[in-house]
Amino acid sequence: MKLSPHFSLDEMIKSQTALRKGLDNNPDGDQLEAMVDLCEYVLEPIRKYWNRPVIVSSAFRAPEVNKAIGGKNTSQHTKGQAADIEIPGVDNLDLYHWIGQSVEFDQLILEFYSGEPASGWVHVSYVSRETNRRERLRIDKSGVRREQ
Repeated sequence: MKLSPHFSLDEMIKSQTALRKGLDNNPDGDQLEAMVDLCEYVLEPIRKYWNRPVIVSSAFRAPEVNKAIGGKNTSQHTKGQAADIEIPGVDNLDLYHWIGQSVEFDQLILEFYSGEPASGWVHVSYVSRETNRRERLRIDKSGVRREQ
């Protein structure tokens, strides 16, 4: 099932942890709707601008899957509102800055970026145009930093 022109339900729910542990990682109707919005308003504009495949390393996580990987119970991944992404050949810092300036988002996090272009990943979430916080963070081994 396609959620948008370049993103499928299969890639948004894939989870090695779910497969290994035999956990169901299928969304309900509200979670599916949130994933469609995330793809339409965030991931598709990224794909269009960079004109390269966007690699989704983690998107939807059923609560049991999220718990199994040690995720917070408040994670937007469990609501279908978040994805961790990279674009091969694009510096994650550049991707982070471009999203922050060009795309509507709720939370944007540059995670474990070390200065090497392919290090870390970008976490991005979307709730709705009316309620997005546009919160920007960086997380590394020294902790969390909020950005303006």
